[in-house]
Amino acid sequence: MRHRVRKFQRSIVFVMKILLYFALFATFFLLFAIDYPYILKLSRTAAITMVTFVVLGTALLSVYGGYAIGKQKSKPIIHSMILATVITDLFTYFEFCIMNASPANNYAFRLAAPEMLLLILIIQILVIIGWTYFGNFVYFSITPPERVCIITSSKISLGNVLPKIRKYKKQYQVADIIDYKSEDIFEMILRNDTVFFYDVPLQARTALIEFCYDNMKNIYYNPELSDVVAANAKHVVLDDKSFMSLVVKDLSLEQRFIKRLIDIILSFLGLVIASPILLISAISIKICDGGKIMFKQKRATKGGRIFEVYKFRTMKENVKNVSAKVDDDRITSVGKILRKTRMDELPQLFNILKGDMSVVGPRPEMLENVKRYTKELPEFAYRLRVKAGLTGYAQIVGKYNTSPKDKLFLDLMYIENYSIWLDIKLIFQTLIVFLKTDSTEGFKEQPQIEFVKYDAKQSKKSRAD
Repeated sequence: MRHRVRKFQRSIVFVMKILLYFALFATFFLLFAIDYPYILKLSRTAAITMVTFVVLGTALLSVYGGYAIGKQKSKPIIHSMILATVITDLFTYFEFCIMNASPANNYAFRLAAPEMLLLILIIQILVIIGWTYFGNFVYFSITPPERVCIITSSKISLGNVLPKIRKYKKQYQVADIIDYKSEDIFEMILRNDTVFFYDVPLQARTALIEFCYDNMKNIYYNPELSDVVAANAKHVVLDDKSFMSLVVKDLSLEQRFIKRLIDIILSFLGLVIASPILLISAISIKICDGGKIMFKQKRATKGGRIFEVYKFRTMKENVKNVSAKVDDDRITSVGKILRKTRMDELPQLFNILKGDMSVVGPRPEMLENVKRYTKELPEFAYRLRVKAGLTGYAQIVGKYNTSPKDKLFLDLMYIENYSIWLDIKLIFQTLIVFLKTDSTEGFKEQPQIEFVKYDAKQSKKSRAD
């Protein structure tokens, strides 16, 4: 029975998704119809507000990831769904209030039953939470975790990747861990459903991936520069010969103009809206220890140009300036709050307004880190092909303590896939960062993890089972 249900897994997920989206739509319009019954009748107001809710909601669900049960844990899905729903509700609500200001209804603009909007949001949030946990329960009840084999090159690399995979116990069951040079590697691959490659040399990885593909095994691998290039290449045919083409490109004149225009508008609006927070933060820092309010540091932006980045000071004065660690005693009491909420980075809106930075782009690194990372990872220099940014792909999906290599390839994927729409999408996704409790997690020592010795007898027993 369970095997039969799994065949309809996609259909079950699709039906649950449609039911949730319909429930959110129905909650908004049916409850508003209590005070404004004409919102459900055939009219211009009803048509426009409903179309707005559906179109905007669909777009935002696409931006934030939607009802991704089975792919993500419940909390990230809930955060994404709530953000998309709240923004959709607020936009549709204010549009309705504007359209409601007419001789037939109200002669002047006024908020339409704000208490009802609050009730709608509460009900929708409860529906999202309940339906997400229920959806993941159903999905993982019919879908057992994939049996996983991890292939890597060292204990250090294993320590970097194993804890990440083990966070997803319902998706992956780590059964085997092996060095890529092991003689038993092909036998171990065959007894698993999924293979993770991490820090395996390119030539060896290519041969192993071909073996996995030939034997219908799911594959995950961390990217190298050639993978970034291949991911963004296009297929072209010259006469009868197939080629993969990647044209080296920079932002066009139109793209640079629009990006700069967005930077100016958003940084100016941001400074105006955040001015009370800026004032309160500045006063709090001064009261805390009487030291300087602002922290300035030289950073690198496009083309290696050096500029001074502005931040609220979160550490004690006259301490060694290195990356923060877990429970770092250099951080002040006010600084802990500012770092946790990311408010310490608000002064960088001045950097954006000046043109030193962009709203979206790779984070500007300390000059010492740029030199060190470039020495260890020559590809790190490619981040300087675009202007440094306040937010970006690496900041949204990564953490403060994400490794330089992982941040690098997130930044390279952004650079190679750049578009105005991608910038807009990442700006909206930045809101998720404030809901991630581990996004500002400091650096800590990696646990020592040993390779699991391969057991041929256990392999045969496992396949027999």
